[in-house]
Amino acid sequence: MRGLASQVVTIVIDNYGVNEFLKRLSDTFWFQSLGCCLGYDWHSSGVTTVVTSVLKTVIEPKHHGLAVAGGKGRYSHKAPSEIERIGEIFGWSEERVTSMKYASRMSAKVDNTAIQAGFPLYHHTFFTSEKGKWAVIQQGMCCEKRSARRYHWHSAGINSYVNEPHNAIVCDVVRESVLNMTAKESEGCRKNSVDLVNDGPRHLRRLFNSLRQDEQSSLDKWLPEKYCGRTYKSLSMPWNVNWKALEEVYEMQPLNYEEFLSVKGIGPATVKGLAYVSEIVHGRGPSWNDPVKFSFAYGGKDGVPRPVDRRAMDESIGFLKEAIEEAKIGREEKLKAFHRLGRLIMNK
Repeated sequence: MRGLASQVVTIVIDNYGVNEFLKRLSDTFWFQSLGCCLGYDWHSSGVTTVVTSVLKTVIEPKHHGLAVAGGKGRYSHKAPSEIERIGEIFGWSEERVTSMKYASRMSAKVDNTAIQAGFPLYHHTFFTSEKGKWAVIQQGMCCEKRSARRYHWHSAGINSYVNEPHNAIVCDVVRESVLNMTAKESEGCRKNSVDLVNDGPRHLRRLFNSLRQDEQSSLDKWLPEKYCGRTYKSLSMPWNVNWKALEEVYEMQPLNYEEFLSVKGIGPATVKGLAYVSEIVHGRGPSWNDPVKFSFAYGGKDGVPRPVDRRAMDESIGFLKEAIEEAKIGREEKLKAFHRLGRLIMNK
C-alpha cells in the first residue's frame, strides 16, 4: 500500500499540482477509489483510517509541498502540535499557523457538535499545502450500530464553517432525525442561538428549566396554539448544559454562530438545548434532515440518499488508472491494482 500510494501521490502532484491532489482527497468517489486501488476492503470503515495513515507515512513535506497532521484516536489530538511543526518546515508566519490550527479545530468541532447524528469523531486527518490550502478527512463511529460516517472538507469550497461547509458526508445509514445546525434551513436558528446566549445565562437557564418535561404542569400554558396536541422532539431538553462556558460566551458577546461555536466548552448538549429553545419559544427551528450526501454500502444503487454519480466515479477511476500506468512499480503490482479497480467498476 505504501509503495503504490507513494507513486500515486508523486505522479498526481507532479502532473496536476498540490491543489488538485487536495481537491481529489475531498472528492469522496476519488478517495474511495484510491482505497480500493491500494487494496483495502470496499465497505470497511478502515478505508478512512488506513488510507489516511498510509498517506501520512508517504507524503514528504519538503518533496511534495504537502503535509499531514492528526490521525486515529489519540493521534487526532496531536494535530495542533503537528501543524506547528509543519509551520516550521514550511516557514509559515505565526498568523498562518494559527489559521491552520483553527481550520483543523473548527472542522472537528462542527462535525462533533453542530451535526448530531450519533457518530462522535474518533479520527481526524488534516492535509495542508505549503501555501495554506487544506483538506480534512475525518470519521465518526456509532458503536451501537457498528457503522461509520466520513466527512470531507476542502478549503477551496468553504465560505463559512457553519453553513453547508462539506464536500461530502459518507455513510451507509440515513437517520430519520438529525440535528444539523450547518444546514441553510438552520440559519434562523443559528441567529436565534447567538441572540439567546448574548441575553445572558440567567435568563437562558429559566427558559431551559421551563421547557423540561418534569417541570411542565401543562403544555397549554406556554405552547403556542398551533403546537398544542402535537408531540415535539424539542421537549427532551438536555441536563448537562455547560453553564460556565455560556457565561464566558456572554462576556464575549459573539457576533455570529461560528464565534459562539468556537468557544471551548460549547458541546453537543448546549448546542441542542439552544436549538430547542429557538424552535419552541421563538418558532425558528433547525434542520432535522440527515446531511448524508453519499452512501456506498447500499444507498447508491437504490438511489438513497441519491443515485451514484457515475460520471464522477468514472473520472476518478480513469484518473487513478493513468496514475497507476505511470507508476514506477512492478508489473505484478500494477496488475493487482488494475484488478482491484476493475472490481470497483463491477460493484458500482
